[in-house]
Order: sequence, then structure tokens, then C-alpha cells
Amino acid sequence: MSHIAVERNRRRQMNEHLKVLRSLTPCFYIKRGDQASIIGGVVEFIKELHLVLQSLEAKKRRKSLSPGPGLPSPRQFQLSPQPETPFVKRDHNNFEELGACCNSPVADVEAKISGSNVLLRTISRRIPGQIVRIISVLEKLSFEILHLNISSMEDTVLYSFVIKIGLECQVSVEELALEVQQSFCCEAT
Repeated sequence: MSHIAVERNRRRQMNEHLKVLRSLTPCFYIKRGDQASIIGGVVEFIKELHLVLQSLEAKKRRKSLSPGPGLPSPRQFQLSPQPETPFVKRDHNNFEELGACCNSPVADVEAKISGSNVLLRTISRRIPGQIVRIISVLEKLSFEILHLNISSMEDTVLYSFVIKIGLECQVSVEELALEVQQSFCCEAT
């Protein structure tokens, strides 16, 4: 009998927690009222909140780094100390995530290898035509865009790419991050 009471109490607690989650999540994230839909909607909402948080943190960082009007010179870019890893020399059995960051007062760029793909994220203020410049760089470097997500808030935009490494590609993650970062400088010319 105690097992039945324990299980009943567990279900009651789960239902209460699901009600709270549902009340905290905007209704358009939850398609149906079943448990899986509620949890799936909450997961999507939390992912969106993470993107907004990253965008706000990047905006705050850019404001604190920005010396004033004008764009920085390419010498101001800072690469994180990651080992150089050519994309063509990847081991399909070793899914170690390697990456590089290239940040400036104009934009933060992050590239990470994930399996046979690269996750590329940029956070910057809105710049007309910037997405076209980034796509042009990726195509020039023999990458195939599998997925693109664009999130914006006020004057800040986050571009998240999932890109497939092309067979002809012989670029390291550091070079990719730097090339994308330099595409932000083209705006000034």
C-alpha cells in the first residue's frame, strides 16, 4: 500500500510542477496540454531565453569595449588560445569539441567543431547586409549552410549557423572566426 501512496504523491507533485511550468511559459510555445508538449515547449522557451541573455551580455560587453565612434582596426581582434585544427583532418571517432572566438567591439564571433559540422555564432549590433557578407565568406571557404537562426533584440542581432564542412575546405576554426570577424569590417569601406 505504501508504494501506491508514494506513486500517487509523485504524480501529484509532477502535475503541480507541470502546472507551474505551463503558467511560466508563453502559450504559443506549448501546442497541446500533454506532459511531453509542456516540457518540450518549456525547453524551447528556455533556449530562446538563453539566446536573449547571450545577446544582452554581448551588447553589454561591446558597450564596455567600444572606445567611441568608428570601427576598430583588425589588429584589435583577439583570438582565444585554441589549438589550430584544420577541418579536413578530423577524426570521426573523436567528437571532441574544438573552437575559437574572435571578439571585437563590433562583433563577437565563435566557431566550434561539433562532429562533422561547425557551429558558428555571431553577436553584433544590426548592420544592414551583414548576413549576406557572412554567407559570402562561408561559401568562399567551401562551407554549406545547413541551418540559420536569426534572433534580434532592439539593435542587437545573433546569427547562429550550423554549417557542413566541405571536402575542399582547409580552414582552421581560428581562420574561420577571423574571416567572419573581418566581414564586419567591410561595412566601413
